[in-house]
Amino acid sequence: MKTMRFSTVIHASRERVWATLWNDTTFQDWASLIDEGTYLQGVLQEGSEVQFLSSENGYGVTSLVEKLEPNAYVLFRHSADTQDSGQELREKEWTGGMESYSLSERNGVTMLVVLADIPDEMEEIFAVRLPLALERVKALAEKAAP
Repeated sequence: MKTMRFSTVIHASRERVWATLWNDTTFQDWASLIDEGTYLQGVLQEGSEVQFLSSENGYGVTSLVEKLEPNAYVLFRHSADTQDSGQELREKEWTGGMESYSLSERNGVTMLVVLADIPDEMEEIFAVRLPLALERVKALAEKAAP
């Protein structure tokens, strides 16, 4: 696995960006650019497990919310790769990897930084799709910003 870094500058408060990242409707909007039909199942709270699942192919990743600072930082540690909408284990492509989202704001402008451990065979796909997803987060957050 390789750790990849992605970032974007968003003209909105970090609270607005956070809401765009993790609100169910907007999450599905931007995450579907990475993997069609992706949704988040579970409660985003430190110490809990969540699942990132694809309604299109049924594959997903179960992750521990290892650290959470609302409106500022979340760190996921991927604990299992799943299929059949999270019901069955599959190859361990993502298991053990981490993914974090950091937000810092200055004068109403937020820097969003994503660090993600990506399996070697997925690097090219994520190098294209994750920047597109972040551009979508930016558009959604800036559209909603007052």
